[in-house]
Amino acid sequence: MPTKKKPQVTAAPARRRELLDTAAEVFAEQGYNATTVRKIADHAGMLAGSLYYHFDSKESMLEEILRTFLDELWAGYDTVLDAELDPRETLEALVTESFREIDRHRAAVAIYQKESKQLVAQERFGFLAESQRRFEKAWLSTLERGVAARVFRADLDMRLTYRFVRDTVWVAASWYRPGGQHSPEEIARQYLSMVLDGIAVRE
Repeated sequence: MPTKKKPQVTAAPARRRELLDTAAEVFAEQGYNATTVRKIADHAGMLAGSLYYHFDSKESMLEEILRTFLDELWAGYDTVLDAELDPRETLEALVTESFREIDRHRAAVAIYQKESKQLVAQERFGFLAESQRRFEKAWLSTLERGVAARVFRADLDMRLTYRFVRDTVWVAASWYRPGGQHSPEEIARQYLSMVLDGIAVRE
């Protein structure tokens, strides 16, 4: 006799967030392919079957984790980009917002860094490719505006500069831990101090 599929129920928002946070930590630590629903359930202190009452698959959990992170990231980025700041101020604000997102969604950032290349091949994760295109456009246009305004050096390859800034910011998810000695704003300030000495026009 076929097994009856358990009806899916909507968890209370706080509980749902807790389960997704647990799943994110397991995905980040063990990798998406190596993570099973049972492993997530074990870390959440529940039976695997009980987890299916809230989510129909590990794919749906991962999708919600990444969409939540990117929605919040772009809400912050769009606020910065709509503020009509000068290029240096825009770069500083984008970097600061990035470190704030690492503070809020460290595990999701780590997953994004490790898994996005393979995930974009799946239709349900197509939104990752669109986000990557928007990300590149936002950062490159900011750097190019800075060159045009003569606040960033024109002798640097902007695409290479963009990749350097992108990778050195987001790799922080591998070592940053919320509640540590430095706030995300302080880390951003020190990071910018180092980077801008390299790309700002010398007086």
